[in-house]
Amino acid sequence: MSRQVFLYDPPERFVAGTVGLPGRRTFFLQATAGPRVTSVSLEKSQVAALAERMDELLDEVVRRSGGTAPVPAVPPSEISDTAPLDAPVEEEFRVGTMALAWDGDEQRMIVEAQALVELEADGEEELAEAEERLLQDDENGPPMLRVRLTGSQARAFAKRALDVVNAGRPPCPLCSLPLDPEGHVCPRQNGYRRGA
Repeated sequence: MSRQVFLYDPPERFVAGTVGLPGRRTFFLQATAGPRVTSVSLEKSQVAALAERMDELLDEVVRRSGGTAPVPAVPPSEISDTAPLDAPVEEEFRVGTMALAWDGDEQRMIVEAQALVELEADGEEELAEAEERLLQDDENGPPMLRVRLTGSQARAFAKRALDVVNAGRPPCPLCSLPLDPEGHVCPRQNGYRRGA
């Protein structure tokens, strides 16, 4: 079966968002162009890592270009996107591997999210070889979302993604674990729960 690539070059919209209540949220990346909408699910930590690394890569592009690259230092307010994900949110696949690159010729950020794949191997060396073959297989690999963004779009994506990650449950002031609406057993208080 040939690889399915969901290509957005450029997308009208590329955002990170969630479905569900804090503590039970499912995180998604969603790309839109015209009537096409592609949503892929991933872990909260993957969204945070993608946003942080994207900001770092954009900063490096600006530094190496001496400030001439078309990358703003902060996301432009006119392209700020706080709208919810486009409904219905239908998962195409669950993300396993992600990659970022900067295309210097086209001045575009390339984001790739590849489907999670179960690999069978007898040892670590065999597993590494299987992973390498999988990454090199452009024709028969797992499904992939590939998005090409301008510097401004990438900055706006990174800001929104970090806002979405940080919009979850507030942390406990003592232990920094998330506070649940049902209550919180704090390890720093040996499980003692104060009555209201």
